[in-house]
Amino acid sequence: MQSTHVVVVGAGIGGLVAALELAARGLRVTLLERAAAPGGKMRQVVVGGHAMDAGPTVFTMRWVLDELFDDIGESLDRHLALEPVTTLARHAWRDGTTLDLFADVQASASAIGDFAGAKDARGYLAFCRRARDVYSALEQPFLRGSRPNPLSLLVRAGWRGLPQMARISPFATLWSTLGDHFTDPRLRQLFGRYATYCGSSPFSAPATLMLVSHVEQAGVWRVQGGMHRVAACLAELAVKRGVRIRYDVHVDELLARDGRVAGVRVVGLSDAGAHLTGRRSAGRESASAEHIAADAVVFNGDVAALRTGLLGPVARRALPRHRWVPGGRRSLSALTWNLLADAEGFDLHHHNVFFSDDYAREFDDLFRHARLPARPTVYVCAQDLDDSAQNGRSTAQRLLCLVNAPAGGDVRAPTLQEIAECERQTFQHLAHCGLRLRYPAEHCQRTTPTHFEKMFPATGGALYGQASHGWAASFTRPGSRTRLRGLYLAGGSTHPGPGVPMAALSGRLAAASVLQDLSSASTARFQPAVMPGGTSTR
Repeated sequence: MQSTHVVVVGAGIGGLVAALELAARGLRVTLLERAAAPGGKMRQVVVGGHAMDAGPTVFTMRWVLDELFDDIGESLDRHLALEPVTTLARHAWRDGTTLDLFADVQASASAIGDFAGAKDARGYLAFCRRARDVYSALEQPFLRGSRPNPLSLLVRAGWRGLPQMARISPFATLWSTLGDHFTDPRLRQLFGRYATYCGSSPFSAPATLMLVSHVEQAGVWRVQGGMHRVAACLAELAVKRGVRIRYDVHVDELLARDGRVAGVRVVGLSDAGAHLTGRRSAGRESASAEHIAADAVVFNGDVAALRTGLLGPVARRALPRHRWVPGGRRSLSALTWNLLADAEGFDLHHHNVFFSDDYAREFDDLFRHARLPARPTVYVCAQDLDDSAQNGRSTAQRLLCLVNAPAGGDVRAPTLQEIAECERQTFQHLAHCGLRLRYPAEHCQRTTPTHFEKMFPATGGALYGQASHGWAASFTRPGSRTRLRGLYLAGGSTHPGPGVPMAALSGRLAAASVLQDLSSASTARFQPAVMPGGTSTR
């Protein structure tokens, strides 16, 4: 199928995986990316001359990439240096208490027993068993399935699997379910935070998100060179397999002919800015415009960009209206600070969480009032630390500090005063917990929901597609196929959801759909034809 040309729009993890897999199967692939480097949200910034991750910091479910690499005749360990993490995270509260969670379940249970008592330690072990059951029930039919629905999950489970499906508590919220296992409110905070991994509130997200706990216990790895190295590795392999990657180009419009995709129109970034702000004159062709013909297009961007018309009228009609997520159901954005800073007074691990003292108010601010939280929970990734290096660093550290924010970068962006107040509250909270950070202003790079909206148009800065609120939310994400023949979807706003491994799975699902449909079309062109005399030919 070398003559078949596929255009992949967006070099995020889903687009990279789709491009690599399609090229490995013999297709001609062009990958188009607005940024100057691959990765999408898995981006890297340079602060004070030091490169650091500015997006995802956790590598889990390595089996997703292990299977991809095996299928294309490669080995993940040959291309990425991965170090298993024994301490998953250090958690801290304003009262001075801390709790470490470990990859070893019994070690975590012992720590929880010392922290909150024997009853909650037993509750944790029961929670782990329940999280394992949820993951086991959903891995094959949901995570690996192509746009499943509740009925298809039950059908695939079969009558023998019905008791297991019933135990996943699909109609309960994560927060209420945590109350079944933990009496200490700090532990409900800790495990409720798993809802934020998909940009949601633990008070509204389904209990099925407890599966994140099992995912972490199954393995968390540090990537030598940072998480951005994963994207760079996939891009290098894609080029090696013949993918043509073009950076600094913007896909302005999706082209169609006779009811199927025909290619894309790309423009220079200066013209892209005019288009995104509505300044492009109707019917006028930019001098830098270029039409690229394609037999199939994989769109690895937020689906909101399609439905809001940023890729033209053809793309706007490609998704059913009920599968589009209006602004009120967006997932969380973030306010982040990449720092090169001296850290004192608190023994940091690689992953650290400093919890607010009013969790309900925090999510009320974020989702009900759509404002920056008055009392934020703060995540700090100390990118130079591993399990053996926690204390006494005499040199400045590369830190990513993050608080959740509402996704209003295109509607009601936070003002400079609101950002300044949130920043003050954030670093005051860290200091109250014992962590004091010192850095010059030039060693800080701040990213707001407005910045994320500019990087990922039509999202308002939402980093996870739609919020996973309610039992049905996971079934409203579009699958890899659309209503327009030849247009496919990948990325965190599509099935099976946000996060590095999920987006990678979406790329694999998109590639599989492309290959299946192209194969079917090829077979259809050579179906037996009835000939005079009753004979047939192929």
